[in-house]
Amino acid sequence: MIDTQWIGHALPSSELSLDRSRLRFFAKAIGENNAVYTDLEAARAAGYPDLPAPPTFLFAAEMDSGASDLLLQTLNIPIARILHGEQSFCYHRSACAGDRITVQSRIDDIYSKKNGALEFVVKSSRAVNQDNELVAEMRSVIVVRN
Repeated sequence: MIDTQWIGHALPSSELSLDRSRLRFFAKAIGENNAVYTDLEAARAAGYPDLPAPPTFLFAAEMDSGASDLLLQTLNIPIARILHGEQSFCYHRSACAGDRITVQSRIDDIYSKKNGALEFVVKSSRAVNQDNELVAEMRSVIVVRN
């Protein structure tokens, strides 16, 4: 069983520098065909200062930073036992190429179902830009199969 003492635990922050090539690659990888995400002129014509990050980019970038691995390591959860339960986003402003995003996450809840056969870890994250402006609030649920 995952120790519920970790509820409220803040994870180390992750810092992500957004660059055009990475944003274009991600847009292509997810099948995004809106030119706003790959063409600088189209992005600027749409009112963005540079290429905007596609909607789920911050979640993927946080995973790339190692924050998710650290969470699993901290809670002593083998990666082979996890499932992606859910994720949600609340966007407050766009993140664009050239921005430096800092993500701060915390464990909001740990609970079990089916007599402990399934455990759930609820994590919330706040992403702010280099000006400390709130970009997004994210929530994810990891399911652990016992």
